[in-house]
Amino acid sequence: MKKYELMYILRADLDDETRGTVAEGLHKILTDNGALIDEVIDWGLRDFAYLINDELRGYYTIVKFSSDAPALNEFERLSKHNENVLRHLIVVDQ
Repeated sequence: MKKYELMYILRADLDDETRGTVAEGLHKILTDNGALIDEVIDWGLRDFAYLINDELRGYYTIVKFSSDAPALNEFERLSKHNENVLRHLIVVDQ
C-alpha cells in the first residue's frame, strides 16, 4: 500500500451538518475500498484566487491515507459526480 494525500474543496454554502455528512461519505468511499485513513486536517473556509464553478470560496480538507489503486479509482469516479465537491487532488505522500 502506498501513502497518499488527498485535498478536496466543498462548497461554501453548505451548513456544518451537511458538510460533515458529505465529508464522511467521501471518507467512506476510501475506507470501503480498503484505504486506511491516517489523518484528517480541516483547513476551513478559504477564499479562492479565482472563481471555481462560479464560487468565490470553499471549505478545504486534507486527508492522509494508505491505499491501493481500487480506492483511488472509486474516489475519482464518485467525487466527480458529487455536486458538493468543487475540486479534489490526490498526490503520493513522500
